[in-house]
Amino acid sequence: MAGRTHTVTNQPPPLTGYDVYGTDRALVAAVERHLDPELLDEAGGELSALGRSAGAAQLQEWAEQANAYPPRLRTHDRYGRRIDEVDFHPAWHRLLGKGVGAGLTAAWVRPGGHVRRAAGFLVWTQVEAGTCCPLSMTHAAVPALRADPELAAEWEPRLTSVIYDRELRPAPLKAGALFGMGMTEKQGGSDVRANATVATPLAEAGTYTLTGHKWFCSAPMSDGFLVLARTADTAEDDGPTCFLVPRVLADGSRNPFLLQRLKDKLGNRSNASAEVEFDGTWARRVGAEGRGVRTIIDMVAATRLDCVLGSAGLMRQAVAQAVHHCTHRAAFGGKLVDKPLMRNVLADLAVESEAATTLALRLAAACDDGSERERALLRIAVPAAKYWVTKRCAPLVVEAAECLGGNGYVEESGMPRLVRESPLNSVWEGAGNIQALDVVRALRREPAALNAYLQEVGAARGADHRLDGAIKGLLTELADLSEVEARARRLAERFALVLQGALLVRFAPPEVADAFCASRLGGDGGAAFGTLPPGPALAAIVERAAPYA
Repeated sequence: MAGRTHTVTNQPPPLTGYDVYGTDRALVAAVERHLDPELLDEAGGELSALGRSAGAAQLQEWAEQANAYPPRLRTHDRYGRRIDEVDFHPAWHRLLGKGVGAGLTAAWVRPGGHVRRAAGFLVWTQVEAGTCCPLSMTHAAVPALRADPELAAEWEPRLTSVIYDRELRPAPLKAGALFGMGMTEKQGGSDVRANATVATPLAEAGTYTLTGHKWFCSAPMSDGFLVLARTADTAEDDGPTCFLVPRVLADGSRNPFLLQRLKDKLGNRSNASAEVEFDGTWARRVGAEGRGVRTIIDMVAATRLDCVLGSAGLMRQAVAQAVHHCTHRAAFGGKLVDKPLMRNVLADLAVESEAATTLALRLAAACDDGSERERALLRIAVPAAKYWVTKRCAPLVVEAAECLGGNGYVEESGMPRLVRESPLNSVWEGAGNIQALDVVRALRREPAALNAYLQEVGAARGADHRLDGAIKGLLTELADLSEVEARARRLAERFALVLQGALLVRFAPPEVADAFCASRLGGDGGAAFGTLPPGPALAAIVERAAPYA
């Protein structure tokens, strides 16, 4: 019972019971733009079904439970035997099972698979981003395994399966499998050439035992892992080698895979990240010795694109929550959404979100295309997008939470979980400096990448004078590559912004493209959100971003 003074008024209803995909106009437009028309009906139906699931109150409750009851490490059973298992709340398994069932690991075997999966991944991130880690690792493992056709034939059908099989069994007995990854060591971090884990060859060709420690191991309850280690006879100038480590051996016994502890992370708390020890751990080599980085390069590109998609999904959910709140909340004599300054903030957030979504889906389309030009574009556009979109995620989510006032600082709103999650994709798969330097590396070593990029942005030349000026400015910066490493972040930022501007000019509504070019390329905007040039177009931008059909 409530007291007479506790009548609840002027509080927005929960944002539930809606289609997360179908109400995202920028995402729907991108899918329709990049997907073969013959696939649209089927793909649209699948994505809307996933979107309705994502917007359901039941799944939102599961997401809350998965975070409220984080994974728990069990190193030994009651008899003292080493088991190295991680217990998850049932809600985690329900969510992960739905992600697998939605085909979020099956892009490689479906027509238009990367665009369809990218849209689904962006939607699913908005439910619970923690489950996206094993989905991403499993998806990205496929191109690395294809370096060994025999391994690919054995594992790929399970990795691309839509069946979630959580039991620890030998791979041949499973209808579906998940993969994790163990690259990072405590002494090297992103510098994997400093890795100290050693691989000792066994009598059977291509098999080894591993001895060493991994500082971060993603998704430690997976069925298999791709790891980097140095072979005992690796030359000093050679790099590490890539290996596949199965969690359970063919005879049903557990492969030595000692989970030392789970990381206590700022966000992404529903997902387990572990330190793992290898001690006589059986492994199969993937690719050539000393060429592990080359073997996993396509995997790294796939996971980096997932970081872009994940950040775009978090941004979209933050904007949807902010617009929803302001549409229903009244203050100072009217709805917040109708207040000029709040409208400016919401429109600015919406522009940033649409730019991220549009860029991410364009990169997914390039993966589906697979032509030489598109591969060259990905080589420079993926690290630039990974750098910039993931960097923009945290300030956008914090600003969106502020739109809810004090309510946005309360756990029940869901916004604090988004805030904690928002910096993560910037750190995963190489932090900002790594991405910026990778852009520089592509410029120096792969002229085809710059040519493909210039062709892409050149398709929009002449449509907006601010974009034309930004392209010219970028070319001027590229004319002098002295001290380029110190300028790498600026270059990566400009590459991403110019590409976003070009895509929006070509494909977004005029009011969105104009606001982006004015504020991001033309200098007519401030450092904070909510500094767009005022005008009637802002209302149309906010309306486009509203999470309603």
